[in-house]
Amino acid sequence: MTESYPSPAAAPSRRTTLRAAGGGTLLLGLGLAGCRSAVSGSESAEKAGAAKPRRGGTVSVAINSDFTPSLLFAQSSQSLQHRLVYNTLTRYDEELTPQPELATSWHYAKDGRSITLELRSGVTFHDGRPFTADDVIFAVKNLQNPARAAQLRATAGVITGFEKQGDHRLVLKLAHRVNNLFDLFEFMIITDRNSVEEALKGTRLNGTGPFRLTKWSPGSSLSFTRNDAYWQQGRPYLDAVEFRVIPQADALVSSLRTGQSQLTFQVPGRNLAVVKSSPGLTVTEYDTGGGAQYLGVNTTVAPLDDRTVRQALAHAVDRERILKQTLGGYGLASAAPWPKSSPAFTEAGRTHYAHDPAKARELLRSAGHTRLDLPLLHLNLPGDTAVAESLQYDLKQVGVHVTLQPTDPATAQKDLISQKMPALWTMSHGFAQVQPSTLAVSAYPFNEAKNTSKYRSAKYTRVVREAWTSPATGAAVNTLHREISDILLDEAFIIDLVIRGNVQVTAKDLHGVTLNKFAYLNLDNAYLAA
Repeated sequence: MTESYPSPAAAPSRRTTLRAAGGGTLLLGLGLAGCRSAVSGSESAEKAGAAKPRRGGTVSVAINSDFTPSLLFAQSSQSLQHRLVYNTLTRYDEELTPQPELATSWHYAKDGRSITLELRSGVTFHDGRPFTADDVIFAVKNLQNPARAAQLRATAGVITGFEKQGDHRLVLKLAHRVNNLFDLFEFMIITDRNSVEEALKGTRLNGTGPFRLTKWSPGSSLSFTRNDAYWQQGRPYLDAVEFRVIPQADALVSSLRTGQSQLTFQVPGRNLAVVKSSPGLTVTEYDTGGGAQYLGVNTTVAPLDDRTVRQALAHAVDRERILKQTLGGYGLASAAPWPKSSPAFTEAGRTHYAHDPAKARELLRSAGHTRLDLPLLHLNLPGDTAVAESLQYDLKQVGVHVTLQPTDPATAQKDLISQKMPALWTMSHGFAQVQPSTLAVSAYPFNEAKNTSKYRSAKYTRVVREAWTSPATGAAVNTLHREISDILLDEAFIIDLVIRGNVQVTAKDLHGVTLNKFAYLNLDNAYLAA
């Protein structure tokens, strides 16, 4: 027996969809009304009273690092273009309630061990091939492949069976109940099963999305043109989208101020004040905490195998200074990974490690150290370099001398996945903005089974697995979230610094820009005002 949920014609109620997310389990917790996604103009043009959207025009998007095809199925800073070419099964709204995309409705079995998806008909890939249930089956199996390095592979792996009921109805059978299936559905891009190897080389991206990739010039640009056969009638409005790779911060800012670029999410914090003062630009922060800057620690490198030393590092960092001086004041200084929109967030967790150099030195002395010399890897991008330099200064004040090791984003992501990081590194992580258990079963820095820090704990695994599979709701499941937080804070194998949503800079004549919860750019409704 099954429970039925929203039809394509009706948006699901908040209560209904929370139940739909896991056979009665809580998807993301209640009390999220303050959580919103930024939109250029805050809402659609019709709601905001702006001019009626017009068709045509090209938008230039400034990015600071190039597309990396080999990371197509892993969420990273190179994922921005995913939603231009590919659709997902569902998408979250501002309250993190799943809404239809290629899946128009769904219903869970009472025991939470299967879910039936009604799939959108009349959808075609860019080459004209119809979208069917076989494409969803391929997408799931593709993410189950370890070679794809997909962060949500564990969740995809819970799907153990497929029952097609025609071309547009599919039953997914689950090994056990999980409460983050809709995180998978928003993360999982639906790619063409016949050309996936070409996609991984960047030679052919064949999706069902609003734009077609027409040219990739490695290190320089990506060009997209409108998909005139897109399933959403009348969309997209734009004729074309150009991604321009501009790694230098000053050049990126200049391209915005001179109108050469109309959109970016990659202005370094130190440059945001300049951009904000520019009359033709708008700065908007996504306050759902889709990312966080952190200090990673390799727990197999002595003396970082000592928890006391790791805790000393956590106390040494001045998070508020990093937020204000390095990130332009956008974000939330926090020792825990959770944004305020998450049911796992607590103020006690956020402030657990106050900036206390004296305590940091005391902890180091108690562990038998007065001076340490360690490497610190960071991305060779202006914003990331600034964070690394701030960490270098703070750690030096307590006797920890770090040598900066810059590297490019693609290499860093591959090393992160393969656990090849040095003693210390600083990067940003995602996955705390959705179902809390997703962070600890999916994100490479936190994965309970295999994380970049090489930290393992039977207790951590038990708590994470219980939270991931629990049918509990409300206070009961939040108790498990607190246990996860307590372990993360006490063990300090990942030291969170600042929770930060994406900061969007747009030209004032560009409207309708959104991101999904995994920072895939959605330009379905974007348009340039006359």
